[in-house]
Amino acid sequence: MQASSDIFLGWDRGPDGSDYYVRQLRDMKGTADLTTMDAQGLTLYAGVCAWALGLGHARAGDRVAMDAYLGTSDTFDKALVSFAIDYADQNETDYKLFKQAISSGRIRAASGY
Repeated sequence: MQASSDIFLGWDRGPDGSDYYVRQLRDMKGTADLTTMDAQGLTLYAGVCAWALGLGHARAGDRVAMDAYLGTSDTFDKALVSFAIDYADQNETDYKLFKQAISSGRIRAASGY
């Protein structure tokens, strides 16, 4: 959704040898306190986040060409749902490992994790 690339836009190689796309947006972003949000507020917030993500992706290419490429089949929809579920599972696994690393003393973290 940026009109111009940020000066910190680039890539880096991690300790495992994998390449990563790195992006730092300007620090003029806000957030919501999810710990105090009720179900209605969370639903609204999720919708705004989804809209912003969709807008960013829609600006990344030719939406007419993408629509024509995807066609009317639900194959892409199913693949997207499958990816989202796998991604959520991976996040849960990563968080569990993160908490174990804190509990074992391998890493230090602020309280609350």
